[in-house]
Amino acid sequence: MLRIKHGGHSLIRVNSRHSRTLLFICTGPVSCLPGRVFLSMIPFMEALSVRFPGQAGRRYFDWAATAIPDLPAQDPGAFGNPSSLHAEGRRARQLLEEARVRCAAVLGLDPKGIYFTSGGTESNALVLHSLLLRKPSPGILFSAVEHPSVRENCLVLERLGLRIAPIQVEPDGRVSPARLEKVLGKHPETRFVAIMGVNNETGALTDMPSLLRLIRARGGSPIHVHSDLVQAVGKVPLDIAAWDLDSASISAHKLGGPRGIGLLYLRKALNPLYRGGTQEGGVRPGTEYIAGALALAACLESRAVPERVALEYAEASRRFAVLIGALRAMPGCFLIPQDREDVDPRFSPYILQAGFKGIPGEVMVRLLDDRGYAVSTGSACSSAQRDRPVLTAMGLDPQTRLEGIRISQGWATTQEDITGLLETIGEALALFQGSSGKAE
Repeated sequence: MLRIKHGGHSLIRVNSRHSRTLLFICTGPVSCLPGRVFLSMIPFMEALSVRFPGQAGRRYFDWAATAIPDLPAQDPGAFGNPSSLHAEGRRARQLLEEARVRCAAVLGLDPKGIYFTSGGTESNALVLHSLLLRKPSPGILFSAVEHPSVRENCLVLERLGLRIAPIQVEPDGRVSPARLEKVLGKHPETRFVAIMGVNNETGALTDMPSLLRLIRARGGSPIHVHSDLVQAVGKVPLDIAAWDLDSASISAHKLGGPRGIGLLYLRKALNPLYRGGTQEGGVRPGTEYIAGALALAACLESRAVPERVALEYAEASRRFAVLIGALRAMPGCFLIPQDREDVDPRFSPYILQAGFKGIPGEVMVRLLDDRGYAVSTGSACSSAQRDRPVLTAMGLDPQTRLEGIRISQGWATTQEDITGLLETIGEALALFQGSSGKAE
């Protein structure tokens, strides 16, 4: 063991008997560790991990990034171009429209409002970029915890001259009616509001009916309400039509489908910024992905029908109740937010944010990965960035944000998986605490 002193901190190098990789442990507050020292270690993450024996099987807890594939067999007639007039083209067109009808039926929507896209990011961008063509330019509100595909596009629109403002959230990461009403009062020019259904990092569940009622009751010029439902569809009960949403985005790969296919729901067709052919009513030009559309329809039918959602929701709640209760009892572990209950209607039972005092989230992710457990530090779409905008919006300090990890489950997760994860986290904590004790 080698200890490197720096001020009141110690960096401990532990040689693992299981391999030649090393573990560096900071025994002082992570946020106080000089940035150059810690960040210089990040590119060499192999030196921040310990190899454990027995890695024959792996267990997956990163469902919020992508689901384990559950792909249907591809229809052999799906190869034709649906814009072609020959038999193969007509067959492809038939399959495409059948997929549209099937998706709409599960979601309780008019098939004419379903537009196939490449996924959630493109669906969000299509709606947001169309605002550049609206006259007069609309004011835009978006929740401070939105997915990067909404938040970053809103910032682009601001640079192009549109007025934007974030909707601040409560400490639990949710948009409350009071917060929404306050920002609407400050920005009477608002004509567009984006609020996600389920947060992809914390699992915070939006009370969409209450927020929509508040918006619709204001009168005056209509406000377009858009919701990123990527983490909601197939996971939590929802009713897009009853909620009175103007648009919503969905992605197939969060439901076990292929990547590169999703859909955009539009109550009324929009004027798209990007032009091309007439595919998808001109809203999303480009040759359609027939096999993907069929797979999305199959995934929705398998995972998003109300009965299946209710069943899986109950089972996921039971598994997470065990996980959350056990984590809360672990010394040094904290939940984000800290007042999250074992079974909490404010949150999706599929996503949990937690942290371990004194252990950077990236280190814990590497430790668990080496032991055969896949978790993450947050949104996979922003994994290369050190900033955590969602946790910042919740008012968390820099050290707490650095220590957070995301644990997300899915339909294939078992109670055995939860038990194994808890045991492995306990082993990792014991390693850190034991090493820190020896250093002292």
